[in-house]
Amino acid sequence: MNKIMPWLPLLLVVSFLLLPCSHAQEPGYDQPWRPQYHFTPPQNFMNDPNGTVFYKGEYHLFYQYNPEGNVWGHMSWGHAVSTDLVRWKNLPVALHEVPGQYMVYSGSAVVDWNNSSGLCKNPDPQDRSCLVAIYTAAYKDRQKQHIAFSNDRGRTWTNYSGNPVADLDAPDFRDPNVFWYTPQHKWIMVAVLADARTLVVLDSPDLKHWTKRSTFGPAGDTAGQWECPDLIELAVEGTAEKKWVLIINRNPGAPAGGTGVRYLIGKFDGANFASEVPDAPALWADWGKDFYATNTWNDLPPGDGERVWMGWFSNWQYANTEPTVLWRGGQSVPRTLKLRRYADGLRLVQRPVRELQSLRHDKLRTENSSVAQANQKLRDTATRGEVYELEAELQPGEAHEIGFRLRKSKAAETLVSFDAVHREVYVDRTHSGEISFSKDFPGRFSVKVEQSASIKLQVFVDRSSVEVFVNDGERVLSNRIYPPPGSDGIEVYAEGSGARVVSLTIWKLNSAWK
Repeated sequence: MNKIMPWLPLLLVVSFLLLPCSHAQEPGYDQPWRPQYHFTPPQNFMNDPNGTVFYKGEYHLFYQYNPEGNVWGHMSWGHAVSTDLVRWKNLPVALHEVPGQYMVYSGSAVVDWNNSSGLCKNPDPQDRSCLVAIYTAAYKDRQKQHIAFSNDRGRTWTNYSGNPVADLDAPDFRDPNVFWYTPQHKWIMVAVLADARTLVVLDSPDLKHWTKRSTFGPAGDTAGQWECPDLIELAVEGTAEKKWVLIINRNPGAPAGGTGVRYLIGKFDGANFASEVPDAPALWADWGKDFYATNTWNDLPPGDGERVWMGWFSNWQYANTEPTVLWRGGQSVPRTLKLRRYADGLRLVQRPVRELQSLRHDKLRTENSSVAQANQKLRDTATRGEVYELEAELQPGEAHEIGFRLRKSKAAETLVSFDAVHREVYVDRTHSGEISFSKDFPGRFSVKVEQSASIKLQVFVDRSSVEVFVNDGERVLSNRIYPPPGSDGIEVYAEGSGARVVSLTIWKLNSAWK
């Protein structure tokens, strides 16, 4: 299982030949395994999304970035902007490490609309706003919170001369997530004491002077670290009700192994978070292997109604060894968030942002067909691909399993399937292609689903990933894959009789980089 694939050296040679001659030269986005609609850096290593904020018509994505190489180190904030969350423009590094002093770890960004910080110097007297970034300065043995500000729409940044703005004299105090709390007209920061699995809540009138108000945790966790917290208010689907959701990224301990995202639903009064069901365990947001360090967008345009987040599309078990050369790491598709009520309580629901539909073309659709008829339609239309979106409703009938073989060739395939016996949807990447770089990479990753006669799947396939949204977003599985050249087959399969394809729609997706 861990043999080096015979085609891997060729792919690595091709990737090496595509390396830029200097850091100033930005490579294209057409290398083997290079995602076509998931954000990846032009080159080098990335991990957590940071500072996601909307300002003056642009979605900003900052991210943990190593400007010097394709493994973790020299952490700084990379930067990109988009007008639609799909097509991104790369910008220069926004916040650099200070060699010999500190690296720039994760954090958030806000729009200081009323210049509460006194840092906004906009020449327009009608516009008092500016962007403020809040990040962890990781010193050798302490982690402290710093701020920086920008008066030119995020193009250049100045570190505040009074840094640090928050310091608990701790080695693991990090990942500040800041938002404006309207009921009490103040800023709220949630950060973590990572090793103690503890959330820290602070508040401030001006982003420069912070007061610790409360702690929360470890909420049943007895191992691992807490990282990248977020505290957001979400609508309950179909009602006027809203609830506060505390998001905690945990490393390790996720259902699929390694890193993962947990959440709790509860109440927040401006100082304290309380879980709605105090003894209930936290819930998981994704059951795949590759979704971590999430960050929600601040200051979305009025009327959007839903929050949007993005997660790092990797896992610390193998993030430094994934078989890409020019770059490592990437981001999930942006997803909308809301709460949906089930018999056993409220659950987080995620849907890919609607803007991704702008990439669709060459639609294929079939309805009410057998598995054999669906496959014949795929053959007749020569429907294959590396970059596409698939929507399906499947009825197992008497079959104990029904699903898809994706990125299929003689050498590889990735299974996305519904196990009707155990009521599980799973992704199996055991034979997906290159897996030798980590013993933790191959595997079958599954999630339980509600009882029903059929299953709905929305699957986003890119050159090196498969993201599966189950039953209109009630469950999600996010996984990276590294198929060999020519692995572009799509096949429906069932084990047992009576399975039906209620509907199947496939759109090819254009590259977001062209």
